Amino acid sequence: MAKLLGLDKLATLFRAIRDHGGIIGSVKTLFRVDELKSGTLIGEDKYGNRYYENNTHFVGRNRWVIYAEKVGFNYDGSQVPAEWYGWLHYKTDLPPHKDPSRPKYKWMIDHQPNMSGTDKAYMPYSTTRPKIEPWRPSQ
Repeated sequence: MAKLLGLDKLATLFRAIRDHGGIIGSVKTLFRVDELKSGTLIGEDKYGNRYYENNTHFVGRNRWVIYAEKVGFNYDGSQVPAEWYGWLHYKTDLPPHKDPSRPKYKWMIDHQPNMSGTDKAYMPYSTTRPKIEPWRPSQ
């Protein structure tokens, strides 16, 4: 009867509100992420991103990331490190902190997000002479 009246949906809503820190925390999360999901915290990377899983959602939507607060609205998929990318996209079922076979070599560099559009973006320089030279008026 409760399912028929939709009370289970109401209970799910209240659980999501509670998991996000009440009404104000839920509104902030909704404003920043555009959805309220509640799930089990699987882990956190060293950049502050938190990874969740809820197996009541269908596969493909049951694992997600909440990006660190410090990036604000400037978050994108390149801010997820490779080890967590594999877990998010079902390449492995073990999160990085529970996988003993995960390689870690001293030559492996630290993860960096895509810096395009910032002052730290990679800009190659050319060593060849340009084919077209701009006109500069005499002064």
